[in-house]
Amino acid sequence: TYQYEVSINGGPGNIKGEVTTQPLWQYRKPPPDFSFIAGSCTYFNEPVYDRPGKPYGGDSSIFETMAKENSDFMLWLGDNWYTREVDYFSEWGLHYRAAHFKRQPVLRPLFKKMAHYAIWDDHDYGWNNSDKSYPLKATSREVFMKNWSNPSYGENGEGIYTKFTWNDVDVFLLDDRWFRTNDDMPDSIGGKPTEKKMYGDKQMEWLKNALLQSNYNRNVSYRLIVTGSQVLNPLSPFDKFSAFKTEYNDFMNFITASKINGVVFLSGDRHHSEIIKVEREGSYPLFDVTSSPLTSGISRSAEIEKNNPYLVGQQVNVQNYTRFSFSGPIENRKMTVEFLGIKGEKLGEWSVLLKAVSVAK
Repeated sequence: TYQYEVSINGGPGNIKGEVTTQPLWQYRKPPPDFSFIAGSCTYFNEPVYDRPGKPYGGDSSIFETMAKENSDFMLWLGDNWYTREVDYFSEWGLHYRAAHFKRQPVLRPLFKKMAHYAIWDDHDYGWNNSDKSYPLKATSREVFMKNWSNPSYGENGEGIYTKFTWNDVDVFLLDDRWFRTNDDMPDSIGGKPTEKKMYGDKQMEWLKNALLQSNYNRNVSYRLIVTGSQVLNPLSPFDKFSAFKTEYNDFMNFITASKINGVVFLSGDRHHSEIIKVEREGSYPLFDVTSSPLTSGISRSAEIEKNNPYLVGQQVNVQNYTRFSFSGPIENRKMTVEFLGIKGEKLGEWSVLLKAVSVAK
């Protein structure tokens, strides 16, 4: 455990705290029980730049509740701030929007309380539904790197994907924007498949190798694949990995053929929270846990999907964040997911044992 003090311009900053590193448990004892929190879609109102009408940003006291959590880290699932028309056409605007987010007083206790990791989605990368053609993508990456202390940021100056390990859980942070083909690109033209891809060849090659390396490590239980867009939901009317059929099918075939164990997807974006389950022939089912929104507007499409046959439990259609908890010995490890409201009230709960998302030996 380390104590720290922040100085500002060489003088005292009156900001003190402490940070504790992870324990060395491997080959010595069972993995520690731990938890992290997650969420997506954060909008802080700024009337001079916001669209007219009802403010889009909701009750930011949810961050005060989150700061009281005894969790090890926070995982920001994209749309962590929302660029406006005055932002996404200029380098200055992109830097300004991130700074406006970071200087909100309500966030300070949360940033101080625990470690933070992040991905991006369209609104903190560029404009709505932005793709690989966004002209200021290099500036967006620079802004991201200055505001989030991930272990790394893509490869060779492209993208922001990376991976980290917390105790017995490997977390793969994907970039669903930098290499992304436009959503309206057809899957095929004249009977021939197009190059429609969400993650791109370079990132997908990295992910496959990283998963194989992780699968070899017997000290790893769950493998959480984190991305801004939903992965599995067949009924979503909006962007989803399953709409990029060639790349999606190739990846699903890979994790099945390679017998990658403990895979669970985490996503944001949808402005409601839910858990989607998709069965696989010859292997364990896949789950996609979607956590949204923290403070932005509530989904307008939730009613369409409320009877989704792939839905596990009920949708959460209010502001919320998610707590992920891991407990038990590694051979009987359990992941518990809780959706929590503005005051920390429980809105839903689900759990899955590691053996339920592992290939039978």
